[in-house]
Amino acid sequence: MLRMLKLAKCMLVATALFGSAAHAQETVAWWDFLSGGDGVRMKQMIADFNKAHEGKIKIEATTLEWGTPFYSKVQTAASVGEAPDIMTYHASRIPLAVKQGIVQEITADDWSKMGLAKDAYAATTWDAVSVDGKQYAVPFDTHPIVLYYNKDILAKAGLLTEDGKPKGLDSRENFEATLKGLKDAGVKFPLGSVTADGNFMFRTIYSLMGQQDGELLTDGEFLAGDNGDKLQNALTLLQGWTKDELQSTYTDYPATVALFTSGEAAMMINGVWEVPTMVDLHKQGKLFEWGAVELPVLFDHPSTYADSHTFAIPANKGKEITAEKRAAVLEVISWLSKNSLYWASAGHIPAYGPVTASAEYKAMEPNASYSPLTAHMIFDPKTPLAGVAGPIFDVMSTYFVPTLNNEMDPAEAVKDIKVELNDL
Repeated sequence: MLRMLKLAKCMLVATALFGSAAHAQETVAWWDFLSGGDGVRMKQMIADFNKAHEGKIKIEATTLEWGTPFYSKVQTAASVGEAPDIMTYHASRIPLAVKQGIVQEITADDWSKMGLAKDAYAATTWDAVSVDGKQYAVPFDTHPIVLYYNKDILAKAGLLTEDGKPKGLDSRENFEATLKGLKDAGVKFPLGSVTADGNFMFRTIYSLMGQQDGELLTDGEFLAGDNGDKLQNALTLLQGWTKDELQSTYTDYPATVALFTSGEAAMMINGVWEVPTMVDLHKQGKLFEWGAVELPVLFDHPSTYADSHTFAIPANKGKEITAEKRAAVLEVISWLSKNSLYWASAGHIPAYGPVTASAEYKAMEPNASYSPLTAHMIFDPKTPLAGVAGPIFDVMSTYFVPTLNNEMDPAEAVKDIKVELNDL
């Protein structure tokens, strides 16, 4: 009912940007890479937008394959003037997109027309879509990794705090005590980890580097100074969990989720995008009591890797966007941003601050429990080599899998990673 009332209100004020400037309906061509629970929710939001803007603006959406196929198609299409009017884009890929010349700047005038401003976004999120002081996308969310946990198993083992969270989140020593306590209680896998996929494990490892104030790229050099040592520390810690049988080994993504949902793994590190999976299973009576919180502090301070789904406007070669079309696109971005509470049901943290500050969002669980991590999240290094399906991921993932599964020495892995990254 609340959602219906909000939609009705939005229908009354939908002309805020588009106003009376256009008399004919503008059709906005849209490309995204959203599937699964994300895709279902975005399709609903697009339907809601179209209803609220009936006769004025209509989004015609196309969903393409996630990752390299999507970005390759965008690059090709933009080069011949055939890209859409708006597209979803990962913040981590913005530096490359700017270098390729396939995204337009979001100007100060655009931000004003959308009714959006810098102070409504987390500083790191805003910076992630900025290149040389200019913004090239509008952040829609942040989607970090979090720690999922089985409340029933932890409670039975005496490892759940009074406020319903795992014990030991404050230090490596205490968290490892929790893992060992679960092992002693007969839990097969205290922690489920995607140890067969180095691309995914980049998120965990980079988070642990961030907890040591480590960085991958410093003044154009990869793993400069003691940053190699910080990467080695992260790999050594995780390899130690493998040796001690505290986490699953050679486990791919689907298997990791299955270990957790079956109760074989008491905890799991995964993206917030798995929240809908847990919510749906629990509603069906097929899942235990569960929760999700920020990653434990295993080194010096909290730090969690995140990326952001953003909205970008393609730079179509030889094809100038009309003022009317741009106004329609800006209205799409503005409306979706301001109505992103529903998007939070996909597990993501809306990037637009007034939404996460709302009473409705603060009542959403487990979202509200892990949202404070936005104060100390880290994004990919700002380089065209970074981002989803980028060269940095490819190089590092090659070494992560054997190292995490105790088949390669962490120091040797770091040495080879540093050489290959600096050869890119």
